[in-house]
Amino acid sequence: MLMKELGKSGVEISPLVLGGNVFGWTIDEATSFKVLDAFVSYGFNCIDTADIYATWAPGNKAGISETIIGKWLKQNGNRDKVVIATKVGKEMGPGKKGLSKSYIHSALDASLKRLQTDYVDLYQSHEDDPHTPLQETLEAYAELIDQGKVRAIGASNFDATRLSEALQVSKENGLPSYQSLQPLFNLYDRADFEGKLETACTENNIGVIPYSSLASGFLTGKYRSVNDLSKSPRGSGIGKKYLTPRGNRLLNALDQIAEKYGSSPAKVALAWLMARPSVTAPIVSATNLSQLNDIIDSTKLHLDSSSIEVLNQI
Repeated sequence: MLMKELGKSGVEISPLVLGGNVFGWTIDEATSFKVLDAFVSYGFNCIDTADIYATWAPGNKAGISETIIGKWLKQNGNRDKVVIATKVGKEMGPGKKGLSKSYIHSALDASLKRLQTDYVDLYQSHEDDPHTPLQETLEAYAELIDQGKVRAIGASNFDATRLSEALQVSKENGLPSYQSLQPLFNLYDRADFEGKLETACTENNIGVIPYSSLASGFLTGKYRSVNDLSKSPRGSGIGKKYLTPRGNRLLNALDQIAEKYGSSPAKVALAWLMARPSVTAPIVSATNLSQLNDIIDSTKLHLDSSSIEVLNQI
């Protein structure tokens, strides 16, 4: 397994990151354990979650994804073999949000308790907090790193301006800097990342771990008409965004390239991401072992330049 360093953090991750957003939402604890077991058995090591996952599902308690991962870690006793990435900042309840120093400390302690570990490998600002000075946030992370509770820090959903400002504050004040960025980026959703944000990551050696790598499942080819939207809980959010003329052109191209390689649209879409020099590893989720096997096979698919160019131009 070829591992990649995440920025300049010293944290090495596999070419795919397993997304924990589905744990306790579209799959229960037992199925989550099976997916986690299989993922690690194939030699992959990085698992991404967040304190807010999956509070949006009816009846869920805060941090259910972290709780499931924590139980799995305790059961397997393999903490030193995996890279755990989690996030802070999204609203967890009244007064529980943002990137203030006091909140980051309390939120991490709660995450560590749920994860049943004394440290996380990557702690990420889930979204920008314009109400808290960047220096205050980075000072909080410095304290957590000094305490051994965090190995490296990352940002998610930051634009190019704020990411660059944060990097400058780190440099000027001798504070830890963001070593990774988690942006929305896939074959359909390209505008927010490509351009200034991608350039900032490349110039500053920031590791990139895109989320929604398969556009909520759209790039698997599962959703091709309005009638298909009932196939999963995520289908309702796909129709207006992805069922467009451009979306149809993308699916047609993915079908053609998949046929060329004897592969599948999902594998081709992930291979396109992994071939991009700025990307360290896409984040992908799986609700069963069949999906996971298909996703993992994408690491064996290497697209030629002509196939990449066809997809780039759509």
